[in-house]
Amino acid sequence: MDPQPLLLPLLLLCVSLAQRTRDTAEGPALRGRLISGNGPLDLGQRWGLKTPLMHMKANLTEVTSIRSTFEFRTLDPEGLVLYGDTQAGAEWFVLGLRDGVPEMQIRKRGMIVAVTGGPRLNNGHWHQVQLRNEGQSVVLEVNGSQALVLGLHSQHAEQDTMGLIRLSLGGILVKDLELFNSLRLEMDGCVRAGNWLNLSQPWATELVGEPRTCFTHIRRGSFFPGTGLAVFNTSDFPTHQGTGRSITIEMEGHIGNWTGTVLAILNSQHKAILTIAAQNQTQKLEVTFGERTDSLSLAQNELLLNLSENVMQIALGNKVIAELRDDARDWLNIWDDGMLLAFGGVPDYSTNTSDSQYLHGCIWGIRIQDRELDLDHALYKHSSISSHSCPASPDLLESSALLTADR
Repeated sequence: MDPQPLLLPLLLLCVSLAQRTRDTAEGPALRGRLISGNGPLDLGQRWGLKTPLMHMKANLTEVTSIRSTFEFRTLDPEGLVLYGDTQAGAEWFVLGLRDGVPEMQIRKRGMIVAVTGGPRLNNGHWHQVQLRNEGQSVVLEVNGSQALVLGLHSQHAEQDTMGLIRLSLGGILVKDLELFNSLRLEMDGCVRAGNWLNLSQPWATELVGEPRTCFTHIRRGSFFPGTGLAVFNTSDFPTHQGTGRSITIEMEGHIGNWTGTVLAILNSQHKAILTIAAQNQTQKLEVTFGERTDSLSLAQNELLLNLSENVMQIALGNKVIAELRDDARDWLNIWDDGMLLAFGGVPDYSTNTSDSQYLHGCIWGIRIQDRELDLDHALYKHSSISSHSCPASPDLLESSALLTADR
């Protein structure tokens, strides 16, 4: 199969879905409204957009403190936490995470510098963060201990005392940001108890309705709240190798609590080849392959899909529950050429609705060819999906392995 015929529909699809999400999530963007900057606030509400979740500005003459403090929690290894600038974006500062470790970047007087280090913050616990200026350096303090210092000295060291200073969370305020090291902007994380330069004014946001607040307790995983899906192209994943050729998709979670479409595979004409849906009320798993639908009893906490040349094999735990054969198709070659792989629903590109119920539930982990899948790297992901965290009850968090990030 030539992958080119699939490329244009994919791009059109992503643009259509993303625009649909913007229309729903942003609404009358020109009007905006004001909200408190004290939190708690979920930063991961604008996937695929550079514009911030919330932002504020003030005259530099109004700034009475050169420090900001807030509490921060995440399980996400990479993303933007805070952006600030002066001179309408000509000089800026960025705080983010890379591999779970803090990173600061700054642009001043045409020079860009960056520094990474300090404690790993993506362990799911709340951390007290302080940012402050000391002369021409920015100091990052975490939980009362100095973590990073970033200095940029020049012959023109006078401080800016006129004009505006702008701050934003969950995005940036300039069209393009030429970072020293590129950084993915999406951050599945939360902030609370913010004190921003000792300014009391509210922040502006273009969100319609109340911003999504933080889960009280979290565990590692991807949470689908029943309102959207994530879409990938199979040609972007590792291919099959060796003589025992096969492709595996593994999904872990409390499957008995899932309801809605878990996984769908679509061909280049956007027709569903395979759908797998769970129903927690009946404790059944419905597998639809072409015109055939099998209703199977739920069990175990691991769903496995294995593709070989002519067979799709579905297993719960170590038990094979369905074997779907089509001798006219070589799934491995079709996978390499490019199919659509959707988690959480079946996309319908001809209408504004999905032809199946969106998934509600937490997927603890997704692996393709034994590699962890990060939903933030999808072609399209609905902004309601939390890529790296799920709500959890305190009694489920007795084992620290649910939170602690080892990678």
